[in-house]
Amino acid sequence: MSHLAWDAKEATVGQLAERSGVAPSALRFYESEGLITSRRTAGNQRRYSRDTLRRVAFIRTSQRLGIPLATIREVLGLLPDDRTPTREDWARISECWREDLDARIRTLQRLRDSLTECIGCGCLSLDRCVLSNPGDELAAHGPGPRRLIED
Repeated sequence: MSHLAWDAKEATVGQLAERSGVAPSALRFYESEGLITSRRTAGNQRRYSRDTLRRVAFIRTSQRLGIPLATIREVLGLLPDDRTPTREDWARISECWREDLDARIRTLQRLRDSLTECIGCGCLSLDRCVLSNPGDELAAHGPGPRRLIED
């Protein structure tokens, strides 16, 4: 496989996969989902512009943060198509989900701080578990595993 030269204007799917660490099948999926684009050669082979590497890195990082692909697609739509995105472009679009990430962080911190109480009871009793059934709220709905029993 040929490596992507530092001054290359375009990359094959194999080169982009090698350089980004993303499988070719994932790149084709990203393209089918409208997250990245390519042009086709006369032989119908994909060619990706060099800035696609940044977009793929952004997609992968966003996915690791738990951002849904639909949201990633919307935000990538805010980037310019006629030029390589700048640092300012990336900073602007990353602000789009700062509030959501802050809320997730607060939720995870509450979860972390509650784990000791939940695991500390020794039996995961639902009348004490602040994660599954805070204040035994489900007791008002009847006996047994209320979330699993269909009425």
